[in-house]
Amino acid sequence: MVLATAIKKQVIKDYQRSETDSGSSEVQIALLTSRINELTEHLKTHKADHHCRRGLVLMVGRRNRLLRYLQRTERTKYLEIIGRLGLRK
Repeated sequence: MVLATAIKKQVIKDYQRSETDSGSSEVQIALLTSRINELTEHLKTHKADHHCRRGLVLMVGRRNRLLRYLQRTERTKYLEIIGRLGLRK
């Protein structure tokens, strides 16, 4: 599932560090979280869609790696992002 362009731009705008930032760890984590949430809703109705489920597992792993990196390098940013996204870490 691909995020709509308007939703993606809004997420980038909400989580960017500066005006030209579109790829920082915070933005990547926020984009992955919104995609994960959409896929989770999709899989609630389509339980046998194993291809999407594999994609979901890969996205969760990628988000966890980014969160570990952020926790290691910038602890305050890590705490802020998990608070804003409502992640249980």
